[in-house]
Amino acid sequence: MNVMSLLVLGAGGHAASCIDVIEAEGRFTIAGLVGSAAESGKQLLGYAVLGTDADLPALVARHRRALIAIGHLRTADPRIHLFARLQQLGCELPSIVSPLARISRHATVGAGTIVMHGALVNAGAVVGRNCIINSHALVEHDAVIGDHCHIATAAVVNGGVRVGCGTFVGSNATLRQSVTIGERCVIGMGERLLTDRAPGTSPVPEKRRP
Repeated sequence: MNVMSLLVLGAGGHAASCIDVIEAEGRFTIAGLVGSAAESGKQLLGYAVLGTDADLPALVARHRRALIAIGHLRTADPRIHLFARLQQLGCELPSIVSPLARISRHATVGAGTIVMHGALVNAGAVVGRNCIINSHALVEHDAVIGDHCHIATAAVVNGGVRVGCGTFVGSNATLRQSVTIGERCVIGMGERLLTDRAPGTSPVPEKRRP
């Protein structure tokens, strides 16, 4: 089998989790990482940080494939900007799926998306480009996840839900069937969403105890 090289953009905690999925899938060999100036020359899980975003044209010319492995919490902007830059450079952005995940053959997963250990994407679901479907997340039948979304660990997206581009769904959140969530929302950790959510909505921060 011809194993192709892959750049990993990121050198933090989420990148470490992505590396584990890439290794388990076995389709690609990791050429190295792209990180910050402070991370350049260091290693993560035995893989060297080859350079920074400024070095992307030369790195992409050599390796041609990449995965964006930086996290998405409050905003998807860094991931969106990197995705657009890689497309401009002619970079191939494969989807990565853990062998411990389950993707229905009747589901669709977009370019640059990673589906992590224990996740399930069920029949008729559509997951967009450059998404994170994190460990043990559930995307049920006929749900639609827009581009650049993060469905965090153990979140439940029930059947027929629509999630707008750039939205973050927190760990252990549950979305009632058929609700619609606008673009660039933040659904809080453990939240039970029973009704539609307007674009750009974030949870009210909890007050700290005195």
